[in-house]
Amino acid sequence: METQTSTSIKNILLIEDEPLLGTLLKQRLEREGFKVLLARDGSEGLELLKNSQLDLVLLDIILPKISGFELLEKVQADPLLQKVPIVIISNLGQETDLEKGQTLGAVGYFVKARISMEELVERVKEFLLSSQ
Repeated sequence: METQTSTSIKNILLIEDEPLLGTLLKQRLEREGFKVLLARDGSEGLELLKNSQLDLVLLDIILPKISGFELLEKVQADPLLQKVPIVIISNLGQETDLEKGQTLGAVGYFVKARISMEELVERVKEFLLSSQ
């Protein structure tokens, strides 16, 4: 199995409108060697998703302009966008939210209040390594 080298840097799109969390998570993932694009709203996130080579999207649900669920619906409708795995990171933790995320194609769902940043980074690393 290939280890992460400069030729296999993984590209992550983080769509998070909370400035502190977005910045901290971006910096933390970059320290692990990932290239991270940060979008502050769903509309910007959708544009970056369409125009970037990505290995993973980390998606908040409650976002300005286009919500995370709306973005997932747009991804479902576009076969070219469906190839990129999307993991939801949200404060919405109801069972119905988790089910909706899975129905719309999310491959993972983490509730911010129930996961530490370190654990989230570890899960992201595991996911990207297992998907090679």
